[in-house]
Amino acid sequence: MIRLRQLQPFIRASFTIVLLISLSIGLSGAWWDFDFFGRDGEQPQEQPRQSALPKGEAITDPTSLLRYSLPFENYAARDLQRSIEDIGLQLRAKRWGAVNQDIKQASRVLNSKTQELLANTPDGNREAVKELLPELKTKLNELREVTDQRDLEQVWIKRREMLNQLDDLEALLVDEFPFEIPEEYAHLPRLKGRATVEVETNKGDLTVIVDGYSAPISAGNFVDLVDRGFYDGLEFNRVNDFVVQTGNPPGPEEGFIDPETGEYRSIPLEILVRGDEKPMYGATLEQLGRYQAQPVLPFSANGAVAIARPSDDPNGGSSQFFFFKFDSELTPPGANFMDGRYAVFGYTVEGDEILEDIKVGDQIISAEVINGLENLERPQTVANSNDDTTT
Repeated sequence: MIRLRQLQPFIRASFTIVLLISLSIGLSGAWWDFDFFGRDGEQPQEQPRQSALPKGEAITDPTSLLRYSLPFENYAARDLQRSIEDIGLQLRAKRWGAVNQDIKQASRVLNSKTQELLANTPDGNREAVKELLPELKTKLNELREVTDQRDLEQVWIKRREMLNQLDDLEALLVDEFPFEIPEEYAHLPRLKGRATVEVETNKGDLTVIVDGYSAPISAGNFVDLVDRGFYDGLEFNRVNDFVVQTGNPPGPEEGFIDPETGEYRSIPLEILVRGDEKPMYGATLEQLGRYQAQPVLPFSANGAVAIARPSDDPNGGSSQFFFFKFDSELTPPGANFMDGRYAVFGYTVEGDEILEDIKVGDQIISAEVINGLENLERPQTVANSNDDTTT
C-alpha cells in the first residue's frame, strides 16, 4: 500500500497545476496571465551585472534581496554583507561556533580591507563611507559581546542594527543610475533610485521599499501615483491564497487615466534578469525563450510587490498592483511560477504579516512616500502651437 507521505509530492504538484489552470480562467477580470508555453523569441546576449544574486540557496529575506540588487562593484562590501546575513541562518540552528566564524570574517573585512571597501566609491561619498566604518566596527564589537554571552535575543537585535548601518554604507557605494531607459518610455515617470512608501490599511500598516535601480518605470509609476494620493481610500479588490490586489479606481476604468493627456497610462512589463545590464521590456521571459533566466527581483519573499496586468497584454499594467503571499511549499524559491511573468518592483519590509488578514473590501486608508521622492522623475509637459499637450 502506498503511504500518504509518498503521495505528498504528487498531491502538491497536482494542486499547483489545478491552481494555475483556475487562475487562467476568466483572466481579464482577474488581471492574471499564466502563459505556460510562451512563444519563441530570440534570447538577447547577457551582460554581467554585479548586483545579481549569488548562486546557492534562494534568498527569502526582502532586505537581503534589496541589498543584492544594488548596482555597485565592491567585493569586500559583499563579503561583509554575506558574513552578517549568514549569522541569521546559523542562529536558527544555534550554531554558535559558526556565528563566531561569521563575526571573525566580518572583523577581517572591517580591519584589513579598508582600502577595498573604499574602492570604486564615488568621490562625493568617500568621506561618508570613512565615517561609517568606525560605527560598523563598534556595532560588530557589540555583536561579539552578546554572542559570547549566548544572548540569542540580543544577537538578533545587534545583527539587525549592523545590517541597517550596512544598508547606509552600500547605498553610498552606488555611483550613478546604471543604464539608459529606452526613449519610447520617456513619457512615463521613472524612479532613478529607491523610495520608501508607508501604506496604512484598516488592518494595519505596511512599509514598502521600491527599487528603481531594477525596475525604474514600474517603480516610478507606483511612486508617482502614491504621491498623487491615487491609492488613498481604494479597496482591495482581489484576495486569494497567493495575492492581495488593489489599485482599481472607482468607475469603469481599470487603471490610471492621466489628467494631462486624458489617456490610460499603460506600463510595460519590465524585468531585470540576473547578469543583464538593463531590464527587458514588453514580454515575459517565456515569450523571449529565456526559460532558465532568474530575475534580480524574484517572487521569493513574502510581500513582494508587483504590477498587475490584463491577461492578454504584458504591457497593459497601470495602477493595479498586488502583494504576493509567499508559500514555500507551493511556490519554492527558484521554481516560482510567478517569476518572469510579472514584474516585481519592491518588497514589503515591515508589516507583511497583515496580508493574511486582509479581505476583499478592506481599504487603503492612505499611502505616502516617506523617503526617496527626490529620485522620482516625471516627464515635463508643454503646450504646443495647437494648445495640445505634448511630452
